[in-house]
Amino acid sequence: MKLAVVGGGSTYTPELIDGFARLHSTLPIEELVLVDPAADRLDLVGGLARRIFAKQGHPGTITTTGDLDAGVDGADAVLLQLRVGGQAARNQDETWPLECGCVGQETTGAGGLAKALRTVPVVLDIAERVRRTNPDAWIIDFTNPVGIVTRALLQAGHKAVGLCNVAIGFQRKFAALLGVSPTEVHLDHVGLNHLSWELGVRLGGPRGEDVLPRLLAEHGASIAADLHLPREIVDRLGVVPSYYLRYFYAHDEVVRELGTKPSRAAEVAAMEKELLAMYGDPALDEKPALLAKRGGAFYSEAAVDLASSLLGGGGSTVQVVNTHNNGTLPFLPDDAVIETQARVDGSGAVPLAVPALDPLYAGLIAQVTAYEDLALRAALQGGRDRVFKALLAHPLIGQYEYAEGLTDRLIAHNREHLAWA
Repeated sequence: MKLAVVGGGSTYTPELIDGFARLHSTLPIEELVLVDPAADRLDLVGGLARRIFAKQGHPGTITTTGDLDAGVDGADAVLLQLRVGGQAARNQDETWPLECGCVGQETTGAGGLAKALRTVPVVLDIAERVRRTNPDAWIIDFTNPVGIVTRALLQAGHKAVGLCNVAIGFQRKFAALLGVSPTEVHLDHVGLNHLSWELGVRLGGPRGEDVLPRLLAEHGASIAADLHLPREIVDRLGVVPSYYLRYFYAHDEVVRELGTKPSRAAEVAAMEKELLAMYGDPALDEKPALLAKRGGAFYSEAAVDLASSLLGGGGSTVQVVNTHNNGTLPFLPDDAVIETQARVDGSGAVPLAVPALDPLYAGLIAQVTAYEDLALRAALQGGRDRVFKALLAHPLIGQYEYAEGLTDRLIAHNREHLAWA
């Protein structure tokens, strides 16, 4: 089995490698190719990756290349984890929206749209090149904004599934609080990427006992603290929102906070510099503890489970993924991409049935889905007016004066990445 990781020079990659090494029996990789144009970073990451494999006794080979076509040739699955424009572009996404009084964040709001506009054309080009060399390869997208990018891939006819680590993070936390194995915890996870709620936490499977009320009663303070939301709000909702919902439920508070400290991108850039120095140490043969602060916790385990099921090694499993709605949420178009529990096997992902959603959640999902549709049109077709309409539709913006100012700033800061600008 051959896997390729596009964006393999990312400081995230040792997290992925660690999972591949530990879970070799689940996903028996014979060849792993790390693809990245940044040769210096790729050499450091590739060296550590080989040492991790060696320490764990993994028999597979790891190669590195800056040649995309050679790297993906013959791959059974291609994982996408790119950041077009790097941390510098992310820093802009997180700062210029604040000038208009709107949240600055790399996956939602104006910053999220900027990232989508930069990213979608690049990902589609990569996917077309994968299809030319190996039309049967699965594409697993971890590139943000996952929902929009996955919808672009599926709309273009690619064999693609989107992946995020939010759900597996909740699963691991709830399992620890309950004192059970993560495999015993099933989440009633419903929504969109970075706009989701845990409506239930079930033991033993999709029809098991819902222990969410007990979790909130006994551990509500801990759960709310992780979300940076008041416990009383979580208790009133009676569900566990993704921590990204704070941008919606406490928007103005978040904007004030962001204006008083360095951007997350600046923090990550400093962390990456330190991580890369560590990766260059020939004695290091495991992922360093600092990597946990970088983000992406449990990404490797989710990726292994998903790849194994798609490639036939894991049989039919239930996992939280991003895939076509296909009637699961009746108030959305079939071709919308939702994030929910799905049955995954070699033919792809089929969402499980979900109960009717409270309008409190369904309304926000519908509005953000409409924004994502407009965002994808802007990414594919370009044009200032399409950017403006997408921003106007976003619930974190929604006023024409904000949308006008943000449109001007978005184009000015991203001109080099927008062919039409």
